[in-house]
Amino acid sequence: MPDGVWLLPKGLLHGEAAQRAVAAGHAASLAGGPVAFSLVEVIEGRPGATRRRVTTLRDLATSKDRAIGERLGRVTGARAPMVGLPMNSGPLLMGVINVTPDSFSDGGAFLEPQAAVAHGFELARAGADILDIGGESTRPGSKGVSLDEELGRVLPVIEGLAGAGAALSLDTRKAKAMKAGADTGVHMLNDVSALTHDKAALKTAAASGLPVVLMHALGDPATMQDDPRYADVLLEIHDYLEARIAVCETAGIGRERLIADPGIGFGKTGAHNLTLIANVTLFHGLGVPLLLGASRKRFIGTLTGEAQARRRLGGSIGAMLAGAAQGVQIHRVHDVREAREALTLWEACAAGASDLV
Repeated sequence: MPDGVWLLPKGLLHGEAAQRAVAAGHAASLAGGPVAFSLVEVIEGRPGATRRRVTTLRDLATSKDRAIGERLGRVTGARAPMVGLPMNSGPLLMGVINVTPDSFSDGGAFLEPQAAVAHGFELARAGADILDIGGESTRPGSKGVSLDEELGRVLPVIEGLAGAGAALSLDTRKAKAMKAGADTGVHMLNDVSALTHDKAALKTAAASGLPVVLMHALGDPATMQDDPRYADVLLEIHDYLEARIAVCETAGIGRERLIADPGIGFGKTGAHNLTLIANVTLFHGLGVPLLLGASRKRFIGTLTGEAQARRRLGGSIGAMLAGAAQGVQIHRVHDVREAREALTLWEACAAGASDLV
């Protein structure tokens, strides 16, 4: 395997400082968005055996290394809008709707279609830009459900949320569920297996014409947390997602239709999760919008001592803001109202908008 090159943007800037630094040529925007960076850690080699150096953006921009130039272009290039939503003007919220009896944080609460639809409208009113509807739990240790059972759960909810005022996403690994969801009116697909679980998923997703979230997961949900190991969790997951993007492009799913998710909690230890969140800027080098889903997950409870998933709001907000500060475009959350309030305050402070109060 030949050596690779990865770019980890550092020296992050926000608000007026970001705007001035970009205008002066001292910094560049992350993915064409409001967050800028002035330094870059250049990583070369192979996962587990790398050489690293930190340099200024100005010095890096003069590099004649083609691989570095291409990677830098992907880091800075503006992302195209998706499902009618801008991908370069600030963080978006994806509200979670688990139409399941066994999801890790709210299993059973919204199993009945009427409850799920009501919850979706509530999330949309609270500020969700996207509603992610799932009928099969993929929590650690979970087992799959039949296609008929999954469709019986999600299709009435998709129909009921047609007028919610938010884009609708279907969280599924099954090709036939993807087709049914597309026919019923969802606007995007979210596959925790990055279109690998079902052999027909790649072709089906391509034919749908819908945007697709590709998520990294190490193995199957039933066993993914048994003993996850990586030589370098950051670089290996980046390369996995890059490979999946390439496969999708070959199959007719253009990069402009793809979103990448490093898969927090899916085959990762707590240390792996923290490494990914702390260095999520690396994934801007994929050249697609990023999605981060850390809400209520177990590593938060490990850090805070909170055993009950529903009571991990504070840690969930902290993880979301850590991602927002690094230019992550979409945040998958359970507590939309609180997340929207936190982002509103964070963005106002970052912009120095003292005239708002």
